[in-house]
Amino acid sequence: MSENWRKAGWAGAALGVLAAGAAAGVAVERITVGRGMRMKARLALDAAGDYGSLRGTEGTCRAEDGTELYYETDELPDDGTPARRPGHAPAPPATVVFCHGYCLGQDSWHFQRAALRGTVRAVYWDQRSHGRSGRGRAQADGEPITIEQLGRDLKAVLDATAPEGPLILVGHSMGGMTVMGLADQFPGLVRDRVAGVVLVGTSSGRLAEVTYGLPSAGFGAVRRLLPGVLKALGSQVELVEKGRRATADLFAGMIKMYSFGSRDVDPGVARFAERLIEATPIDVVAEFYPAFQTHDKTTALRRFADVPVTVIAGDRDMITPLAHSEAIKEALPGADLVVLESAGHLMMLEQPETVTRLITELLARTGVVPGAPAANVGGHGRSTAGSAARPGAGT
Repeated sequence: MSENWRKAGWAGAALGVLAAGAAAGVAVERITVGRGMRMKARLALDAAGDYGSLRGTEGTCRAEDGTELYYETDELPDDGTPARRPGHAPAPPATVVFCHGYCLGQDSWHFQRAALRGTVRAVYWDQRSHGRSGRGRAQADGEPITIEQLGRDLKAVLDATAPEGPLILVGHSMGGMTVMGLADQFPGLVRDRVAGVVLVGTSSGRLAEVTYGLPSAGFGAVRRLLPGVLKALGSQVELVEKGRRATADLFAGMIKMYSFGSRDVDPGVARFAERLIEATPIDVVAEFYPAFQTHDKTTALRRFADVPVTVIAGDRDMITPLAHSEAIKEALPGADLVVLESAGHLMMLEQPETVTRLITELLARTGVVPGAPAANVGGHGRSTAGSAARPGAGT
């Protein structure tokens, strides 16, 4: 047996522990609901809402290694307003740029996009190897993913979609780290153009200490084995993907457990999150994971000290726990920290009205967005019956 597959055996046990909470619910479901009916239920949920269906003006640009990055722009409607001075073009509008997280895609901002379209100019993009963007060319040549690379990818998207005008950067999880990676390498851009930042469920470092809800005493061994395990699994993509399909119930249970903090999540939204995550191939999962273990952008955060910053955390987030948002607040004392009660990692799907309201409040504070758009998702669905938020310390 090869060393990688020996490690994979250890990982099987570790993943079994991670799945224990989900498996209990799945076992009950298997007893009470037949497999065919479960499959029909998934299909019905897929058709239940228009989650992820909103589209904008499509475009692509090239990262420094030639990777094709896909983006969409929601433009402001042309109101026919003439230039302020004869012979001069109007000032470019502010652009809100949304950066999604690990194993997701731009459609994870569905609710915020529904609320904001037509009221602000917004750009949504898929990170390399995610969504509709191309697989990372540098990674095909054996180069590891870094947060710095993701920051440069964001710069390429900004150059293509918003070469002028104020910027408001919104990042969830890995997307927040991408925003930090941009600030680390392009301080002049931040100084001259970034008017505000929203960081949702993200971290500036020390992710190697996260235990994902497991006892810390036993997680050290799992953490040491996990990169090798993922690499081994990533080398057997077809086999692993078949396994994921065969264990769809357990996979869905794990996603719900690690994505949401409340049981009061619309089943259609939970299924939407499942679809987003299951669309990420296992070899992409394996490529990106090591970058988070060495990520440290605490110093880079200080580039945002002079602009409005809102930090949003879920008090039940097991992927980027509340302590990581508190650390960002400590590095940026002027930032607003808002903690969402009973919220997990995908809080923009779990409590979309609250997250959208906090984004619109930040837009109003920047002074570059005329009027704060209402936090309303219209006919595009709700995720829960309600939501709650409490300000963090020092806000």
